[in-house]
Order: sequence, then structure tokens, then C-alpha cells
Amino acid sequence: MSEVSARRRGGGGAARRAERTAISVETARFIERNIPNFEVLDEEAPSTFTQHARNPQRSVEIGGRNLVLAPVYGPPFVRDADGGRRYATIEDFRNFVKLGYMSKWLHHSGGTVCEPTDVPVNKRHLDMLHAHMTLSDKPFMGSVTEPSRAQDSVDMCGILFGEEFVQANTVMTSLININSPLTFDGIMMGALEVFARNNQAAIISPFIVGGAMAPVTVAGTLTQVLAEVLAGVAYSQLVRKGAPVIFGAFVTSIDMNSGAPTFGTPEASLITYGAGQLARRMGLPYRSAGAFCGSKLPDAQAAYESANSLNMGLLAGVNFMLHACGWLEGGLVASYEKFVMDADQLGVLHGLARGVDLSENGQGMDALREVGPGGHYLGCAHTQANFKSAFWRTDLLDYKPFETWEEEGARDTQALAAIRVRRQLETYRQPDLDPGINEALADYVARRKASMPDAFI
Repeated sequence: MSEVSARRRGGGGAARRAERTAISVETARFIERNIPNFEVLDEEAPSTFTQHARNPQRSVEIGGRNLVLAPVYGPPFVRDADGGRRYATIEDFRNFVKLGYMSKWLHHSGGTVCEPTDVPVNKRHLDMLHAHMTLSDKPFMGSVTEPSRAQDSVDMCGILFGEEFVQANTVMTSLININSPLTFDGIMMGALEVFARNNQAAIISPFIVGGAMAPVTVAGTLTQVLAEVLAGVAYSQLVRKGAPVIFGAFVTSIDMNSGAPTFGTPEASLITYGAGQLARRMGLPYRSAGAFCGSKLPDAQAAYESANSLNMGLLAGVNFMLHACGWLEGGLVASYEKFVMDADQLGVLHGLARGVDLSENGQGMDALREVGPGGHYLGCAHTQANFKSAFWRTDLLDYKPFETWEEEGARDTQALAAIRVRRQLETYRQPDLDPGINEALADYVARRKASMPDAFI
């Protein structure tokens, strides 16, 4: 609970009225699977760690039976229905952080949700971290593009959480990509050293395009993935024993005609399932999957490929899913409309993961007895008691009669998504942050920027 919220609770009738009228942003708890993992290879339970958010109610448990969902990471371009495809800016970055904060089914603010190309390369990490820390109160990721930027991430977290808290707790994850096959570069290893030394989590993640960066076979790729991850995990433990790590696997197949990566394929699914079993065998939390697609637009191809990838991730036992919403064009583009389309569909994962309710209410025997042969259930007591929460409900898709849909402009899903993007950004309200911390973060960013000349390479 924030300090402002705490003061409101003790402030009498006026404060209570203010609290009732305040805009509330609902965030669903991280997914806890009550359904089996899909096993293609034998199972052990992975370890778990907590990533703390500045709002303790939004902290997440990574590992075990849990699934934490985070948005797209890394695209240099953005796309929206009005402006088309263009280079991303810091304004776009801030907008995506706001959309992530407003999304009920996203648990995590992510990291580089897009690359703000209008800010110098050596300074943009400061603006990105500042946006995550001030525009959202969900957990977030640190910078890995240079060891000193990883240190900036740790130092800014020291301001936000307190230095002692950071050293004793995990407040960041970081994405340490392996240059497959079998290569770590100095930048990634340097960032890994900073995060491990400061007790912050590292996702040790091979970047696999099957046939180009790994063998074309499932078993061959899994062998390489396991070797690469274990090398990174072992190194992190040499830096600091017990530093939290996540077994990562980013996997796509390849179009052998064009050389382009392909998504939602059965081969990538088999590798993702198998890597999940290896992660559990190692006793490590698992990162993989996402709303992957190769489409240039948020169209049917994007929906098919993303749905396949998201469902595969749920069944594979993924604990941390980066790229869960907003991914387009093979990861080159962060799409505003697809961000809210994907975020809406993440609610389906929450529903599937709950499994089947076999309680007395779940079995519904009273409803069966009340209605009997030839009746209907709409008015029975069991339906009346459960209808508000019985089924997952979309916040985006259209189920209106044809006549109503046509009268309202015959809008497709992308058009509906564009409306939702505008509405969410218009109703966004910044979460409370202690003014002293806010000022200290802004001062740190200003001082660090002033300490070095701009560099765009």
C-alpha cells in the first residue's frame, strides 16, 4: 500500500469519500496453474523467488506453479492505426508503460518495451527506468546494454526501494541473451556480473532461430539450449552464490526458403515443452513463449500465431513470459493495437490455468435438480449466484448482433483496439510515489545525463 493510500484510510469521512471516487486500476494476481504441465520428455519442482514491486500488492512469485506475464521487449519500431509504422520515441515508451500499468492481466511492466530512438543510446536507459519506476508500480526489468547501465539500474532501485532492501531482496529481472551458438559477449557477461553481485535476477536465455543458431532437430536444439543456460547459471553463481536466475529459451523456427523466422510452429512448441522439463529438472524458474507472430499487421496471421504461442507457453510450465503482448513483425515492431488485443486475451490464460472447480458449488448439482428435463438455467438460483464470475469476459471483442455492429460502424478488432488504446491513455492516472523519492530519481537521471556526451551508436 502506498503512503498516500495509508493516509487516506485514516483520514475520516472526507478521505473515505475521496477514496471511493478515485480511479482504481485493477491488476489480476499472477497466474497460479491448477492444470497439468504438458510433458513430452520427467518432472521436478522448480525453485521460486519473489520480485518485489514498489507497490507490495503487485510483487510477483517467479517459479513453482506460477506464471508472470510481461509485455514485448526490444522493438525499434512502433505501429498504430493512425501513424502506421515508424521509429519508436520516448513518448511511445511512456505510453506503453501506461498501457501495461492499466492492463488487468499483465503482472509486470517489462523492460525495453520499445527502443526510444530519439534519446541518445548511452542515456535512454535512464529515461526508460525512470518511466517504469514513476508511471507504474508493477515490477520491472533492468538495463543490460552495458555494465555501467546495469549499475545505474541498481543505483536507481536503491533510491526507489532503499539500498539495504535491494541487497537483501530481488527488485529487478534482467534479460541476459546468449549469442547462440555457445557464445557470451562481454556486454552481456558484464551486465550479468552486476546483477548477480547485487542479488538481482538474470534470465539466462539463448536466442534460438532453429536451423541458423541451433540444429534443425528438436533434440539437438534442446542439447545446445541446456549447455548454454547451464554455463550462464554456473557463472552467475561464481559471482554470487544464490543469486536468482531464470532458465530462458527464446525459440523460433525458420523459413528455409526466405531465411525469415517463423512463429507458432509445432517444432518451436516441442522445444518449448522440452526446455520446460529441463528447467524443472534443474530446479530453476523458466522463461519462454510470448505473443509471437511474423505478421506485419494485427491481423488473422498475428492472431493465429500468437494464440498458438501463448497457449503453448501456459502448457509448457513457463514461469516468466516476456513478449506476452504487443509483439508484431517478428519482434521488430511494438503495436499499440496488438498490445491491447493480446492483453485482453491474456485473461483466457488466467481462466484456463484455474482448472476445474470440483467444489459443491462447482459441481452444480442443485442447478441440475432445480431445472430438470427440458428447462433452462438462466433463471435458476445457481446461475443467479454465479453469473457475474462464471465466464471470462472480453473487454475488447465484439459479440453484438449484426445490426448493432453495422450501425456502430462495422468495426473490426483493430478498430476496436485503437479505441481502447485511446480510452486507456485518456483515463490513465499516475500511481502515487513519495515526492522525495520522485525528486531523487529525477535528480539522478539529470546528473547522469549531464556527466556524459550524447552517443547514438
